[in-house]
Amino acid sequence: MKTEIHPKYFATATATCACGATFLVGSTKEKIQVEICSQCHPFYTGNDKVLDTAGRVERFKNRALAAKTSTKKSK
Repeated sequence: MKTEIHPKYFATATATCACGATFLVGSTKEKIQVEICSQCHPFYTGNDKVLDTAGRVERFKNRALAAKTSTKKSK
């Protein structure tokens, strides 16, 4: 391996989420800013926090419900 070509490794780098949660991680950057983490992600929290301005999520949910009900009727 070549010497002195690898970036400095920070074993206790701080990752800060937009929700305010902070985590200690290992990284080549000392401070990391993230938009979403396990403290605020809907998959982990169970909350349905959706930022949808065009109504795409609502239309998808309606189509999924319609598809589910139509498959029940055809059986």
